Amino acid sequence: MGSTIHDVARVANTSKSTVSRYLNGLKVKKNTEEAIEKAIIELNYHRNVNARRLVLNKTNVIAVVVDNITNIFYSGIIRGIEKVAKDKGYNCIFLSWTSNFEDEISFLELLYEGQVDGVILVSFQKREESDLIKIRESTYPISLVGDHGELEGLFSVDVDNAAGIVDIIQYLNGLGHRDIAYIAGPDNAAANKYRYKGYVQAMEALGLVYRPEWIVKSDWSNQGGYEAMKQLLQAKGFTAVVASNDETAIGALRAVQEQGYSVPKQISIVGYDDISISEWAYPSLTTVRQPFLDIGIKAAAGLFQKIDGDEDEDLYRHHLLRPKLIVRDSCTNV
Repeated sequence: MGSTIHDVARVANTSKSTVSRYLNGLKVKKNTEEAIEKAIIELNYHRNVNARRLVLNKTNVIAVVVDNITNIFYSGIIRGIEKVAKDKGYNCIFLSWTSNFEDEISFLELLYEGQVDGVILVSFQKREESDLIKIRESTYPISLVGDHGELEGLFSVDVDNAAGIVDIIQYLNGLGHRDIAYIAGPDNAAANKYRYKGYVQAMEALGLVYRPEWIVKSDWSNQGGYEAMKQLLQAKGFTAVVASNDETAIGALRAVQEQGYSVPKQISIVGYDDISISEWAYPSLTTVRQPFLDIGIKAAAGLFQKIDGDEDEDLYRHHLLRPKLIVRDSCTNV
């Protein structure tokens, strides 16, 4: 059997309660602290985490649940979450729907069973309203990243998708573009709705006319962008194209170049997300960078406020973080 807290107390020549105080982060005398540390090393003592959980009624672990662990956008969010968790003395466990064959809401059982102290649900897919209502009604610490279904009373964090598109349209307008086409994304992506809304709002605010044939859909893949751009080229009449994500923009770029058009001399193209390949496309892609690290930090900070019992009103509303326009070489004046 391994060493116990009684053994540590005996070797350190102190009481069990003093060792317990030290292990739980409370102050003890300097010479006692040194004796306890020496005893822990000598005995190779490891605290009984399960016993500590029973005493403190906490695990010092949070769960981070994502819809697909391979999604490249989640790495920045996860770094932000880990940063806050580390500062709070917590560990993270990471779970993916795809690897566990579960739906998002089912992972809340980890909270209800006392296996973790809080859960952060990360997904850019549309969420079911019934699931969002369950989350809102729960008294447990839960933080959302992504879609909140425009439901009031939920703590959630997301990028301001509409604002990113508005920045793009205003930038293109400043370059003299008045005829701007748009490649939308898939309906199951929550961001698609808001990015399209940003396009419509910005065009109308600037008094620019957009034609139905200048708005086409894609699945946010390179191939989807390629096919959508080929469809747009049949409509003609536009000088710029806003693709609602970078993969679509890169596919569109290839379609334009294959048809013998020059980017940006004849057609300007803008993306959204600032994935790493965007800088290496030719020409390098003007796009919008999402604040993924800040999203993770905000989501985790809110979760720990809930764990600590904070009743701040900010913990019952949706937080949108502003993206940043990244200007490269795929646009020019007309």
